Amino acid sequence: MFQQQYLMWLAGIILLVVAVFSWRDHANPRRLTTGLFWALYGLIFLIGDGAVLLMGHLAGNAEQGQRWLHIGVGIAVVVMALIAGFGGVRLGSYHQRSDAEKQASAKRLGNKLFLPALAIPVVTVIGVLAFNNLPGLQQAVFGAGNHSTLITLFSMMLGCLIGWLVALKMTHEKPAQSMQETRRLLDAVGWAFILPQILATLGLLFTSAGVGNAISHLTETYLAVDNRFVAVAVYAIGMALLTMVMGNAFAAFPIVTAGIGIPILVLQHHGNPAVMAAIGMFSGYCGTLMTPMAANFNLVPARLLELPDRNAVIKAQVPTGVLLLVVNIFLLWFMMFL
Repeated sequence: MFQQQYLMWLAGIILLVVAVFSWRDHANPRRLTTGLFWALYGLIFLIGDGAVLLMGHLAGNAEQGQRWLHIGVGIAVVVMALIAGFGGVRLGSYHQRSDAEKQASAKRLGNKLFLPALAIPVVTVIGVLAFNNLPGLQQAVFGAGNHSTLITLFSMMLGCLIGWLVALKMTHEKPAQSMQETRRLLDAVGWAFILPQILATLGLLFTSAGVGNAISHLTETYLAVDNRFVAVAVYAIGMALLTMVMGNAFAAFPIVTAGIGIPILVLQHHGNPAVMAAIGMFSGYCGTLMTPMAANFNLVPARLLELPDRNAVIKAQVPTGVLLLVVNIFLLWFMMFL
């Protein structure tokens, strides 16, 4: 049966291959640290149940082994942060075609260049529909139980593999060159590539530390949340601001909702929780448009497009983010209490 861990192993193997290519790239002035950065990241993906069992055997019990494993992963993340912080991830040489060759290839292929990218969402949608509608297919591949998340990831993996094969066929390139391009993109993005995982962990830490309770106490003590409009504005703006701090609306949502949404909007003012959740998340997305912490949305595109101003995307999105946030406040105020 296909397991989600297989996807983690595939990602880990790709990252280790990138690390080996980086170590062999003498054109990169920081090839050793660049390779070490991606190797550590790959090892984190490869660590699974087998590593837990091994650590448990060495430590004498499973609980102690898991603790050792968590400490090891934590040390690896700290080392990665130090490497990135001291500029240890640099660009190298990727055996690319000349500009003239790229222009000639682009002219020859035309709009066919979009086919590999379009294959990913198309195959993903087809896969999800097939697994959810063809009797017995889901159980044959994944076994008994609910596998909604795994179905999406598995279908996306198939889409990526098909898109990769289509790209190789169209460009007549060797598979090794696709790994060079993978390395080029990873090196260009750099430390920002791991930011989503770090931010997700930050959300768990904030929740465990009781930030939601602290927000609830401060809100009820110092703001006039007895007024419905004020309560709605505090919730929507709080979602946007905390998303700007954390870079992830999904991480901010449980904290702000536990501190303001449920106790004040739902329990105190008897608002509709479904409307609160939908527009609350949308308010968080407004913050996503306006923060460098959402690196995968805002900093990564600027790097990939080689823009001179790394905050150019954010500056272009701020007016939209502010306008949407104002609209969300009034939408929440009108619709939540219907």
